[in-house]
Amino acid sequence: MAQVDTAETERGDAEDRPAGAPRAGIRRAVRAASRPEPWKRGPVLAALAVFLGLFMLLHAQIPNRVGNLGSLVENLLPWLGLFVPVLLAGAVWRRSPSAVVALLLPVAVWLNLFGGLLTDKSHPGADLTVVSHNVGADNSDPAGTARDLAASKADVLALEELTEQARGTYEKELAKAYPYHVVQGTVGLWSRLPLSDTRPVDIETDYGPLAETRPTAVKLSYSRALRTTVATQHGPLAVYVAHLGSVRVTPRTGFWTISRDRNAQALARAIAAEPNKRVVLLGDLNGATDDRAFDGLTSRLRSAQEAAGDGFGFTWPAEFPMVRIDQILVRGVKPESSWVLPATGSDHRPVAAGIGF
Repeated sequence: MAQVDTAETERGDAEDRPAGAPRAGIRRAVRAASRPEPWKRGPVLAALAVFLGLFMLLHAQIPNRVGNLGSLVENLLPWLGLFVPVLLAGAVWRRSPSAVVALLLPVAVWLNLFGGLLTDKSHPGADLTVVSHNVGADNSDPAGTARDLAASKADVLALEELTEQARGTYEKELAKAYPYHVVQGTVGLWSRLPLSDTRPVDIETDYGPLAETRPTAVKLSYSRALRTTVATQHGPLAVYVAHLGSVRVTPRTGFWTISRDRNAQALARAIAAEPNKRVVLLGDLNGATDDRAFDGLTSRLRSAQEAAGDGFGFTWPAEFPMVRIDQILVRGVKPESSWVLPATGSDHRPVAAGIGF
């Protein structure tokens, strides 16, 4: 009996050793996973996870026939990733291995779509710095906004939503830093370098059903795009400045983008006909580059933020940016860096990029 007790004690001691504890834990986990009951938990959570992954993966297939839903989803696409931690919390609460495994699909899709934006892709040594800013028709401090923009040290500065009342203020405040400037309607370009061959670009802007909502105190011209040539030491650079039509979300129309989409198509045609191989587009496009409405532009131009930025670069609304609708797109030059400047008196934040030749 003493020998049996000793053997049992030795076996007990061996099982209590730290080296055996991980093996015992692994065996318990394997036994638990092999049981069918845990995998049957949370079928709804698992189904929602698969649906979320497929919804993001196939976003281009969502039709625009009803309320322009496809474009709306594409503008909010990065935020769909927030559903992953919500579903994960539910899967942990329900102790559902199937739901956890199903979440691998939306995680993989989201990282494939946006993982590249999470790293800093900027490089030093840009040849030219450009800035674009929707200064806001209701900006109560245009002089302060102009000084903030001049402090950016940009070589080329594009302004959108200029009003007749504020135009003189911007011209006065920016005159010292930018000896060259052009204005066409509500858009303008200020430059440290000479400008030439400036002309308006007809993007067929029309306020449509929103005409009655336009403030009567703010005088906005219908000319909202221009094209000019900047004389750089590396040769001529064609620069476009544009402010595309507004968008609205209403119960009656859904995601209303008729004016913006028509503007985008006209602008894409103008850039397609541009003979200069080096092109920069600066402006408020009222939409993210993922939006299918900009396929005509993004097929010819690349986003400076996506190529050389750090993060998503959201610009609107200025207090808590949720989407990047202010863009810098280029062709024939290399984006070296891209960033968002601090908020001004506008409801948009300025965007900047360094480009190389």
